[in-house]
Formats: sequence, C-alpha cells, structure tokens
Amino acid sequence: MTQHRFHVFETAHGFCGIAWGPTGIVRFQLPTQDATSTERHVLRRVPAAIPGNPPSPVAETIAAAIRYFAGEHMDFSAVQLDIGDQSPFFTAIYDALRRVGYGQTTTYGTLATQLGAGPQASRDVGQAMANNPVPLIIPCHRVLAANGKLGGFSAPGGANAKLRMLALEGVQLGPPPSAQASLLL
Repeated sequence: MTQHRFHVFETAHGFCGIAWGPTGIVRFQLPTQDATSTERHVLRRVPAAIPGNPPSPVAETIAAAIRYFAGEHMDFSAVQLDIGDQSPFFTAIYDALRRVGYGQTTTYGTLATQLGAGPQASRDVGQAMANNPVPLIIPCHRVLAANGKLGGFSAPGGANAKLRMLALEGVQLGPPPSAQASLLL
C-alpha cells in the first residue's frame, strides 16, 4: 500500500492542504479558516496520510498556491498528479480543463461538447467537477453554468469562494444569488 503524506499551509485566503504519493499530488484542499479544518478535510479524502515534509515538486506547488492566493498569475497545468482511478470520461474532462488558462472560463456544456459528448453530458461534467480531488490544480472554479452564470461549487465557501478565485484572475461575474432569490426563480 502506498503511503501518502500531507502538509497544511497558510495563504492570504486561509489554510490550504496538499497530499501526495510517490507519483504525484493526490489531493489539494482549497482554503478554510483554520489549519484544523483543512487537515480534517484532507484526511477525509486521504485517510491514511501522515504529515510530511513536501518534496521539491510539491513544495513548488505549495509556493505557487501561496502566490496564486496573493493575487499572482499562476499556471498549474504542468503539476504532476496522481488522482487515482477515474473513468475515461472524467480523465478527459480533467485533461481538457487543465488547458483552460488563468483568467479564462468555460461552461459545463462547452466542455462536454469539446469531448464529443454533446451538451446533454453537462451534468456528467458537473459530477466530475464535484469529485475533483485537486481543485485549483484542475481549475474547476473556471467552469460556469450556461449563459455565464456562476453554477455550483462544492469547496469550502461554496459559490462565494468560486467568485473570489475568479476575481483573483480578473473575471467578474457579480454576486451569487441569495438563497431567498433562488427560491423565487
């Protein structure tokens, strides 16, 4: 059995976590308010991981994440991942999404169509985003609903976290609808 390690680190937006194995990063946790919450989120997904000192490639990814959350333009497309057994369709979605650059967005339907599945597979794309083990590195925050609407985001902070990340990249969408307004739609 592969031993995974993890590390929690602070950014300008809160505490992030990262877990890795011998062949790449297996988990990235977007910011939470405290280190304990971040560690709990990482260990929920990689339960046997133990704290460790990040090897050079992981340390470089941590440094890039810190700079990203400080507002610098960063590219995570070359980061080595080990995201386990994914369906071929999820793997294709993640590969395509890694090509959506900083400050750019796409939609669930556009990704589905690019992969030859047609816009009806946009729910499958949404499932891939919800199950993304390495948000930020696979930039699911850059995927919007039809007509440029925000869409969902299952990371801590929900839609507001997605808006903040997009704003860091210069993408302005406006506030997410309130729960009350959503009920009226």
